[in-house]
Amino acid sequence: MPVSLYDVAVPSFKKHLHALDGILDKAIGYAEAKKIKPETLLNARLYPDMFELTKQIQGCSDFAKASVARLANVPVPSMPDTETTFGELKERIAKTLAFLETIKPEQMEGAEQRTISIKVGPNDMTFTGQDYLLHFALPNFYFHAATAYGILRHNGLEIGKRDFMRRMG
Repeated sequence: MPVSLYDVAVPSFKKHLHALDGILDKAIGYAEAKKIKPETLLNARLYPDMFELTKQIQGCSDFAKASVARLANVPVPSMPDTETTFGELKERIAKTLAFLETIKPEQMEGAEQRTISIKVGPNDMTFTGQDYLLHFALPNFYFHAATAYGILRHNGLEIGKRDFMRRMG
């Protein structure tokens, strides 16, 4: 039985967005317990030329909502990158999850061969739907999710692989 792009994309994004939400809850508790200003963690990065935690979470949201919208051939929800608190990031994750809930499998039927054209910086990129999801959207989503995890772990938050992987359901 073939696996649909919906079955690959939507449950994967939902699972890891829920995991990030849980990790943010732990970060809030950690900051309070250690008397760390939240903005210290929100602005933390692994290396000076990398994005900070806030931008990593925004990136996860962006890749999840944009890729699913494009594959379902619906408008990409606009979410300006204005979050400055853990609560606002959690709200963004919740909005992204709510959007994913609106997409039905039949909306993505046939998307494997649909042409997806996007602009990345100054570059125009064109993919089939399948290549877009498997070789662009998912790798970028996981990069930002793993980097967000890494930033918090590097800053002392006691999280492990189970927090990142989160069980399905």
